[in-house]
Parts: sequence; C-alpha cells; structure tokens
Amino acid sequence: MTDLTIAAPAAPTHTKTPPSPPGGLEPGGAAPLMETVPAVSPASPELTPDSGLLGTLQNQLQDLIAAGGPVILVLGLLSTVALAIVLVKLWQFHRMRLGQLGPVEESLRLWSQSDGKAAIALVAGRSQPVAHLVHLALVGLLRPNVDLATLREELARVANLQLERLRSYLRALEIIGTLSPLLGLLGTVLGMIEAFRQLEAAGAQVDPSILSGGIWQALLTTAVGLTVAIPVVLVHSWLERRVERCSHQMEDAITRVFTRDVGLPRPPAERRQAADSALEVGYAA
Repeated sequence: MTDLTIAAPAAPTHTKTPPSPPGGLEPGGAAPLMETVPAVSPASPELTPDSGLLGTLQNQLQDLIAAGGPVILVLGLLSTVALAIVLVKLWQFHRMRLGQLGPVEESLRLWSQSDGKAAIALVAGRSQPVAHLVHLALVGLLRPNVDLATLREELARVANLQLERLRSYLRALEIIGTLSPLLGLLGTVLGMIEAFRQLEAAGAQVDPSILSGGIWQALLTTAVGLTVAIPVVLVHSWLERRVERCSHQMEDAITRVFTRDVGLPRPPAERRQAADSALEVGYAA
C-alpha cells in the first residue's frame, strides 16, 4: 500500500531587514550609546519647622473650639479685644511720656526762684499731662489782673479732660476681665447639661467614658475663661494705678505753683511789719 503524503506548503517567511543605525554602523557593530535624561519629578513643598509648628497649633485650636463650642469663640474674641486695648494704652502712655517728670520738677524749681519765664519755657509744648497743666497754670498766673478762682476752675477742667483721655478704654478692659469667668462658667454649665443628657439617652448601657468626657469638655471653658480674665485684671489694675498716680502728680504740681511764697524767707521789712501787727493785737512777736 502506497503511503501518499501530501506535504503542506511551507508558510512564507518574510525577513525584515533591521534599519541601519545612524552614522553608518553595521548591524554587527556596537550599539550606539543613548543619552539618558533624568526624570524630573514635580517639586514637592518642603515642610519647615515653622510650618509644622503652625499646623500643630492650628489643629490644637480647632480641637479646642470643637470641644468648647461657641463659648470658646466668644472668649477668643474678647481676648483679642483686650490685647488690642492693652497695646493701644501702652503706646498712648509711652507717647505722652507719663512717667517723665524731670522737666516739671525743674520748672517748679525755677518758679520757686521767681524765674517765671524760664519755668514756662521749660514746660512749653510738652505732651506730658502734668507739664501741660503746669504750663497753663504758670501762663495764667503771669497775666495781669488774673482771677484766681477762674484760673483754678479752668485748671480743674483741663485736668479732668487729661485724666479722661488716660482712662479711655479702661472700662472696656474691666468689663472683659469681669465677664470672661462668667462666660467660662456658662460654658461649663451647658457642657454638664449635655453630658447628663447623653447619660440619660444611654439608658441601662451606661458608659463612664460618656460622663467623664462630657465633664472635662465642660470644665475646659472655665479654664479658658480664667486664663483670659487673670492677666486682663492684672493689666487693668496696673494701668488704672498709673492714671491715679498721674492725677496725684497733677494735684501736687498745681498746689506747688499756687503756694510758691509759703515757707520762703521774707525780707526784713516784711518781718518787722508782721511783728508790729502782732504787737498791736496783743501777741508776742
């Protein structure tokens, strides 16, 4: 039996000639060196220590506000207002040179030596409240035919005006110092009410963490209120004391202006006249 085998036609093969490399290199030659360009990654922001600290403080502030509620926001606003008032008052006291009494003392010394023009020139144009008041008093006394009662009333009016300027905004600072602990106590009461409400809602499945968590969140507002109130009260007392001291210095300076001749040695002719007057009324000279 003849075995007839029909051979399948072979699949046509297509040979693909590789492209010749640039520069006339032969296929068997060395492969060209390709220039590698490093990949450029997008610039990522570097975290500096300041930015990390700022982010931490921001997160802590957000947690504090979330735990304390709107009372914390009100206390934060009051603390900002109090800080602004303190900075304004410090700048005002520094600009008016409230504690610099050297020119005033020198002017009063010259006035006691009957050198009125030099005394006036020493305190002229000064923004210091005591110096301004002394200048007004000296100018008024050197005017001819001056009415002392009218001059005293004018000096009292100017002194009250100066003191009112120095006391500006101190009342608001006092209110903030008084109101901050009360707001903190209000936040504590509201927090305790919410804690006991959640405890009641839990029913038989009471979790001590619910009550403890509500209590510390409630007490947080009281702590913040006291933290705001204590420095505000201290600074307010210090500023008020400086204004009172300025008031006493004004009163002392004006009294020394009007009583210049008291206690000074009088000429011999005046002493003899005083002695004769005493003898006339029966007193021993």
